Amino acid sequence: MSLPAPAAEVPPAAPARPLRTRWLILAVLCLAQVTVVLDNTVLTVAVPVLTAELGASTADVQWTINAYALVQSGLLITAGGVVDRYGRRRMLLAGLVLFGLGSLLAALAGSTGQLVAARAGMGVGGALLVTSTLAVAMQVFDAAERPRAIGVWAAASALGFAAGPPVGGAILAHFPWEAIFLVNIPIVLLCLAAGAVLVPESRDPAGGRFDLAGVALSTAGLTAVVYAIIAGPERGWSSAPVLGAAVGGALLLAAFVRWELRVAHPMLDMGLFRNRRFVGAISGVVLITFGATGALFLLTQHLQFVRGYPAWEAGLRMVPFALSIVVLNLAGVAARLIHRLGTAAAIAVGMTLLAGGLLLVTHAPSDGYGVLLAGLLTMGTGCALANPAIVEAVMSAIPPEKAGSGAGVDGTMTEVGSSLGVAVLGAVLNARFAALLPAALAGAGSFPAALAAAATDAERGQVTAAFRAASETGQTVGAGAVLAGGLLAAWLLRRAQRAG
Repeated sequence: MSLPAPAAEVPPAAPARPLRTRWLILAVLCLAQVTVVLDNTVLTVAVPVLTAELGASTADVQWTINAYALVQSGLLITAGGVVDRYGRRRMLLAGLVLFGLGSLLAALAGSTGQLVAARAGMGVGGALLVTSTLAVAMQVFDAAERPRAIGVWAAASALGFAAGPPVGGAILAHFPWEAIFLVNIPIVLLCLAAGAVLVPESRDPAGGRFDLAGVALSTAGLTAVVYAIIAGPERGWSSAPVLGAAVGGALLLAAFVRWELRVAHPMLDMGLFRNRRFVGAISGVVLITFGATGALFLLTQHLQFVRGYPAWEAGLRMVPFALSIVVLNLAGVAARLIHRLGTAAAIAVGMTLLAGGLLLVTHAPSDGYGVLLAGLLTMGTGCALANPAIVEAVMSAIPPEKAGSGAGVDGTMTEVGSSLGVAVLGAVLNARFAALLPAALAGAGSFPAALAAAATDAERGQVTAAFRAASETGQTVGAGAVLAGGLLAAWLLRRAQRAG
């Protein structure tokens, strides 16, 4: 079936006269982005159900969750180049189709192998959607409105991240696990219909020949590196599979850079990395997402294991964090503050607020929800300010015709930083927890295992106290990384501004 022609076509640069339907287009883009990001976390509450109904082992469940993120992160740079070269509207619609088909196959899966394969297929569609949604937003909004549009897009990502556990829990409370994937289908159909009618086509006029070798090298290299980061905590950082994947991935990425410098039509223009503003922005993306994602990951564990909330309820208590980001961006407050402060200062102030909120939640003497709420709102305010600023810094350093490539780099750095944050801060927590456990429970690999092995109430109390102290250590390290990343990014951007 052929798709209807778009209402208009825009050139690679932002149109001189803004489209009347641009905010409707942004709503479609954000709905797609929320769905894609939500699927990173929505399965965390379905682990017991999948284990029981599919006979899934721990490794099976981990691959079911990780296959989506692994494939998506490995393909983001490739997807960015494809989006620019073959049309942003076309790839948006293709991403929706692939994501919808993957969701349908996941719902029909009769084994964990089929479910992992379907999740990997969803990751392919997700990579196209993450890059095309941001690239389309860059085309349909002019320079004056673009910061607010990027802020709303970033808020949609934050909402999707935080909404995964409560949405998954609410679905599982009333429906079988297949409904987690079936709910994606009507959203995909709605976005397909609206996107086909509303979204104008745009592409890089100088796209050139398809860089197949660059695609192969970047995809294989990034997939191997992200696999090593994900598998490191479980298999051991010095194990042969992890070391082999890390070294092999690094060599493939080095070969990718060398190839892109020589090929006539590179998939990713390496000249971007001579732009100080671009380098400063992507460095900030890695460091900020490292600290923020890792610390939030530990916070959700703290709420479950120390405070005793189920996973979906812990996610529900985290919702004010995401909602504050959404409200501040939809109301335009964040965009006005970024304009008044400047990009560099907005990143520094925002990340300072995020770090302060993390420290408040971690070290407040009270376990009441009031303190947690205050910390989450402080963190949300910081993210509402810093996240759009850092995305704007990345995208404004790139020519408009390369918007897809910029979105691919931004998404890749976000995935790498997030994966590193969960892996490294998780390792900090595990090492500290093991060191604080009573001698009788030494060797327990996790909090649930240590709690199950505890023979008395006193030992169970020691286990809980050890985990609380370990999570506080990890979250403090995460807050420090957030603050350091924000200040470093602000300094690099300020230096680039002076040099320019």
